[in-house]
Amino acid sequence: MRGIPFVSKRPLPFIYKGHQLEREYEPDFICFDKIILEIKAVSVLADIHRAKVQHYLKSSGLKLGILVNFCHFPKLEHERIAL
Repeated sequence: MRGIPFVSKRPLPFIYKGHQLEREYEPDFICFDKIILEIKAVSVLADIHRAKVQHYLKSSGLKLGILVNFCHFPKLEHERIAL
């Protein structure tokens, strides 16, 4: 509705120690072709969620990720993750 350019679930290569594997990552959104946006609905964001965004950033070559948790009370919880 606000005209923000995004792509949903765009597959990214899964790279382990310099080798591309058959598996692919699918971040929730890539906005402006620069920012990975990962959406969660959990009581507490854990290190596994942060690590997932970091892997997305490394695989895509992008530099900025935003992790958003909609299940945090009383406000939305968000974290900026940069390489």
